Amino acid sequence: MNDKLHLAPIQNPRRAIDIGTGTGTWAISDFAEAYPNTATIGTDLSPIQPNTRPPNLSFEIDDCCSDWVYPKDHFDYIHIRLLYGSVADWPKFYKDCYDHLAPGGYIEQVEVSPVPKSDDGSIVPGDLLDQCGVLSARAGEAFGKSLMVQAFMQDEMAKAGFTNIVKTTYKWPIGAWSNDSRLKELGKWNMLCWQQGLEGWTLRFFTKHMGVGDPPDHIRSQSTGLYQSIQTQLTSTVDA
Repeated sequence: MNDKLHLAPIQNPRRAIDIGTGTGTWAISDFAEAYPNTATIGTDLSPIQPNTRPPNLSFEIDDCCSDWVYPKDHFDYIHIRLLYGSVADWPKFYKDCYDHLAPGGYIEQVEVSPVPKSDDGSIVPGDLLDQCGVLSARAGEAFGKSLMVQAFMQDEMAKAGFTNIVKTTYKWPIGAWSNDSRLKELGKWNMLCWQQGLEGWTLRFFTKHMGVGDPPDHIRSQSTGLYQSIQTQLTSTVDA
Protein backbone atom coordinates (compact mmCIF):
# COMPACT_ATOMS: atom_id res chain seq x y z
CA MET A 1 0.00 0.00 0.00
CA ASN A 2 3.00 2.24 -0.64
CA ASP A 3 3.83 2.60 3.06
CA LYS A 4 0.34 3.85 3.88
CA LEU A 5 -1.12 2.68 7.17
CA HIS A 6 -4.61 2.74 5.69
CA LEU A 7 -6.43 4.16 2.69
CA ALA A 8 -9.63 5.26 4.41
CA PRO A 9 -9.66 9.05 4.94
CA ILE A 10 -10.10 8.82 8.71
CA GLN A 11 -9.27 11.76 10.95
CA ASN A 12 -8.77 11.12 14.65
CA PRO A 13 -11.44 8.43 15.12
CA ARG A 14 -12.72 7.95 18.65
CA ARG A 15 -12.92 4.15 18.52
CA ALA A 16 -11.35 1.63 16.16
CA ILE A 17 -11.23 -2.14 15.95
CA ASP A 18 -8.78 -4.45 14.16
CA ILE A 19 -10.63 -7.71 13.48
CA GLY A 20 -8.40 -10.77 13.26
CA THR A 21 -5.46 -8.86 14.67
CA GLY A 22 -3.13 -11.89 14.81
CA THR A 23 0.12 -10.92 16.52
CA GLY A 24 -1.19 -7.38 16.86
CA THR A 25 1.65 -5.80 14.91
CA TRP A 26 -0.56 -3.53 12.83
CA ALA A 27 -2.64 -2.50 15.83
CA ILE A 28 0.39 -1.80 18.05
CA SER A 29 3.31 -0.44 16.08
CA ASP A 30 1.19 1.15 13.41
CA PHE A 31 -2.29 2.25 14.27
CA ALA A 32 -2.40 2.77 18.04
CA GLU A 33 0.84 4.72 18.02
CA ALA A 34 -0.23 6.83 15.06
CA TYR A 35 -3.58 7.61 16.72
CA PRO A 36 -2.84 7.92 20.46
CA ASN A 37 -6.24 9.46 21.19
CA THR A 38 -8.16 6.61 19.57
CA ALA A 39 -9.45 3.81 21.79
CA THR A 40 -8.34 0.81 19.74
CA ILE A 41 -9.29 -2.85 20.14
CA GLY A 42 -7.62 -5.81 18.46
CA THR A 43 -9.61 -9.05 18.41
CA ASP A 44 -8.59 -12.59 17.57
CA LEU A 45 -9.38 -16.19 18.49
CA SER A 46 -5.80 -16.76 19.69
CA PRO A 47 -4.19 -14.85 22.61
CA ILE A 48 -0.81 -14.45 20.89
CA GLN A 49 -0.44 -10.69 21.26
CA PRO A 50 2.32 -9.16 23.43
CA ASN A 51 1.60 -7.74 26.87
CA THR A 52 3.49 -4.53 26.14
CA ARG A 53 1.26 -2.17 24.21
CA PRO A 54 0.27 1.50 23.95
CA PRO A 55 -2.17 2.65 26.66
CA ASN A 56 -4.93 3.29 24.11
CA LEU A 57 -4.86 -0.30 22.83
CA SER A 58 -6.45 -3.43 24.25
CA PHE A 59 -6.66 -6.99 22.94
CA GLU A 60 -9.68 -9.24 23.32
CA ILE A 61 -10.32 -12.90 22.51
CA ASP A 62 -13.38 -12.77 20.32
CA ASP A 63 -14.99 -14.60 17.41
CA CYS A 64 -16.09 -12.09 14.81
CA CYS A 65 -18.47 -14.68 13.38
CA SER A 66 -20.47 -14.85 16.62
CA ASP A 67 -22.86 -12.19 17.86
CA TRP A 68 -20.97 -8.95 18.49
CA VAL A 69 -20.77 -7.77 22.10
CA TYR A 70 -20.21 -4.09 21.28
CA PRO A 71 -22.91 -1.40 21.18
CA LYS A 72 -24.43 -0.44 17.86
CA ASP A 73 -22.84 2.53 16.05
CA HIS A 74 -19.81 2.11 18.30
CA PHE A 75 -16.75 2.24 16.03
CA ASP A 76 -15.53 4.99 13.75
CA TYR A 77 -13.12 2.70 11.92
CA ILE A 78 -13.19 -1.07 11.33
CA HIS A 79 -9.99 -2.62 9.95
CA ILE A 80 -9.83 -6.13 8.46
CA ARG A 81 -6.83 -7.79 6.88
CA LEU A 82 -6.42 -11.35 5.59
CA LEU A 83 -9.59 -12.89 6.97
CA TYR A 84 -9.97 -15.06 3.87
CA GLY A 85 -10.65 -18.64 4.85
CA SER A 86 -11.91 -17.51 8.26
CA VAL A 87 -15.54 -16.52 7.74
CA ALA A 88 -18.37 -18.82 6.66
CA ASP A 89 -21.15 -16.22 6.42
CA TRP A 90 -19.77 -13.03 4.87
CA PRO A 91 -23.20 -11.34 4.47
CA LYS A 92 -23.79 -11.66 8.22
CA PHE A 93 -20.27 -10.47 8.97
CA TYR A 94 -20.66 -7.33 6.85
CA LYS A 95 -24.09 -6.66 8.35
CA ASP A 96 -22.54 -6.83 11.83
CA CYS A 97 -19.82 -4.42 10.70
CA TYR A 98 -22.43 -2.05 9.29
CA ASP A 99 -24.56 -2.15 12.43
CA HIS A 100 -21.61 -1.41 14.70
CA LEU A 101 -20.04 1.32 12.61
CA ALA A 102 -20.95 4.86 13.59
CA PRO A 103 -22.57 7.10 10.95
CA GLY A 104 -19.80 8.58 8.82
CA GLY A 105 -17.36 5.84 9.84
CA TYR A 106 -15.21 3.68 7.59
CA ILE A 107 -14.62 -0.01 7.05
CA GLU A 108 -11.41 -1.08 5.32
CA GLN A 109 -10.54 -4.61 4.25
CA VAL A 110 -7.34 -5.93 2.66
CA GLU A 111 -7.40 -9.39 1.07
CA VAL A 112 -5.33 -11.34 -1.45
CA SER A 113 -6.22 -13.87 -4.12
CA PRO A 114 -4.91 -17.42 -3.64
CA VAL A 115 -4.83 -17.84 -7.43
CA PRO A 116 -1.53 -16.60 -8.91
CA LYS A 117 -1.67 -14.69 -12.18
CA SER A 118 0.97 -13.49 -14.63
CA ASP A 119 1.18 -10.51 -16.95
CA ASP A 120 3.41 -12.29 -19.46
CA GLY A 121 1.66 -15.64 -19.70
CA SER A 122 4.33 -17.49 -17.72
CA ILE A 123 1.58 -19.14 -15.64
CA VAL A 124 -0.34 -21.43 -17.97
CA PRO A 125 -3.44 -23.50 -17.22
CA GLY A 126 -2.51 -26.86 -15.77
CA ASP A 127 0.97 -26.13 -14.49
CA LEU A 128 1.72 -26.64 -10.79
CA LEU A 129 1.39 -22.99 -9.86
CA ASP A 130 -1.96 -22.74 -11.59
CA GLN A 131 -3.13 -25.99 -10.00
CA CYS A 132 -2.15 -24.76 -6.56
CA GLY A 133 -4.31 -21.66 -6.92
CA VAL A 134 -7.30 -23.44 -8.41
CA LEU A 135 -7.22 -26.26 -5.87
CA SER A 136 -6.82 -23.79 -3.00
CA ALA A 137 -9.89 -21.87 -4.14
CA ARG A 138 -11.88 -25.11 -4.41
CA ALA A 139 -10.64 -26.28 -1.03
CA GLY A 140 -11.88 -23.08 0.57
CA GLU A 141 -15.34 -23.68 -0.83
CA ALA A 142 -15.26 -27.31 0.35
CA PHE A 143 -14.14 -26.11 3.77
CA GLY A 144 -17.06 -23.71 3.86
CA LYS A 145 -14.93 -20.59 4.25
CA SER A 146 -14.09 -19.04 0.92
CA LEU A 147 -10.55 -17.96 0.10
CA MET A 148 -11.88 -15.81 -2.75
CA VAL A 149 -13.34 -13.01 -0.66
CA GLN A 150 -11.39 -10.39 -2.62
CA ALA A 151 -13.61 -11.21 -5.60
CA PHE A 152 -16.93 -10.52 -3.88
CA MET A 153 -16.28 -8.33 -0.84
CA GLN A 154 -17.17 -5.10 -2.67
CA ASP A 155 -20.58 -6.42 -3.70
CA GLU A 156 -21.28 -7.91 -0.28
CA MET A 157 -20.39 -4.65 1.45
CA ALA A 158 -22.83 -2.83 -0.80
CA LYS A 159 -25.57 -5.35 -0.01
CA ALA A 160 -24.96 -4.75 3.71
CA GLY A 161 -25.63 -1.04 3.21
CA PHE A 162 -22.18 0.49 2.77
CA THR A 163 -21.87 3.32 0.24
CA ASN A 164 -19.04 5.13 -1.56
CA ILE A 165 -17.04 1.90 -1.78
CA VAL A 166 -13.56 2.27 -3.28
CA LYS A 167 -11.60 -0.74 -4.55
CA THR A 168 -7.83 -0.49 -4.98
CA THR A 169 -5.80 -3.33 -6.49
CA TYR A 170 -2.08 -3.92 -5.95
CA LYS A 171 0.32 -6.42 -7.43
CA TRP A 172 2.17 -8.68 -5.02
CA PRO A 173 5.01 -10.39 -6.91
CA ILE A 174 6.41 -13.81 -6.07
CA GLY A 175 10.16 -13.49 -6.47
CA ALA A 176 12.58 -10.67 -7.26
CA TRP A 177 11.81 -10.51 -10.99
CA SER A 178 10.47 -6.96 -11.17
CA ASN A 179 12.56 -4.07 -12.44
CA ASP A 180 10.79 -1.83 -9.95
CA SER A 181 12.89 -1.69 -6.78
CA ARG A 182 9.87 -1.67 -4.48
CA LEU A 183 8.15 -4.58 -6.20
CA LYS A 184 11.45 -6.44 -6.25
CA GLU A 185 11.75 -6.12 -2.46
CA LEU A 186 8.12 -7.16 -1.94
CA GLY A 187 8.70 -10.12 -4.24
CA LYS A 188 11.68 -11.33 -2.24
CA TRP A 189 9.67 -11.34 0.98
CA ASN A 190 6.69 -12.96 -0.71
CA MET A 191 8.88 -15.72 -2.14
CA LEU A 192 10.12 -16.42 1.38
CA CYS A 193 6.51 -16.53 2.54
CA TRP A 194 5.68 -19.10 -0.15
CA GLN A 195 8.77 -21.13 0.64
CA GLN A 196 8.05 -21.34 4.35
CA GLY A 197 4.26 -21.56 4.21
CA LEU A 198 3.44 -23.72 1.22
CA GLU A 199 3.24 -27.03 3.09
CA GLY A 200 1.06 -25.53 5.80
CA TRP A 201 -1.29 -24.02 3.22
CA THR A 202 -1.74 -27.17 1.20
CA LEU A 203 -1.37 -30.23 3.42
CA ARG A 204 -4.56 -29.95 5.49
CA PHE A 205 -6.69 -28.45 2.72
CA PHE A 206 -5.80 -31.05 0.12
CA THR A 207 -5.95 -34.10 2.37
CA LYS A 208 -8.99 -33.29 4.54
CA HIS A 209 -11.14 -31.16 2.26
CA MET A 210 -10.16 -32.15 -1.29
CA GLY A 211 -10.19 -35.92 -0.78
CA VAL A 212 -6.51 -36.44 -1.56
CA GLY A 213 -5.84 -39.77 0.09
CA ASP A 214 -2.12 -40.00 -0.49
CA PRO A 215 0.18 -40.39 2.50
CA PRO A 216 1.42 -37.10 4.03
CA ASP A 217 4.97 -37.77 2.81
CA HIS A 218 3.71 -37.89 -0.78
CA ILE A 219 1.75 -34.67 -0.32
CA ARG A 220 4.90 -33.08 1.09
CA SER A 221 6.84 -34.20 -1.96
CA GLN A 222 4.18 -32.59 -4.14
CA SER A 223 4.57 -29.36 -2.15
CA THR A 224 8.32 -29.54 -2.71
CA GLY A 225 7.73 -30.08 -6.41
CA LEU A 226 5.38 -27.10 -6.49
CA TYR A 227 7.94 -24.82 -4.88
CA GLN A 228 10.61 -26.04 -7.30
CA SER A 229 8.18 -25.26 -10.12
CA ILE A 230 7.75 -21.74 -8.76
CA GLN A 231 11.52 -21.31 -8.68
CA THR A 232 11.85 -22.62 -12.23
CA GLN A 233 9.12 -20.36 -13.57
CA LEU A 234 10.76 -17.31 -12.02
CA THR A 235 14.43 -18.09 -12.68
CA SER A 236 14.48 -16.71 -16.20
CA THR A 237 13.28 -13.28 -15.07
CA VAL A 238 14.85 -12.96 -11.61
CA ASP A 239 17.28 -10.11 -11.35
CA ALA A 240 18.94 -10.79 -8.01
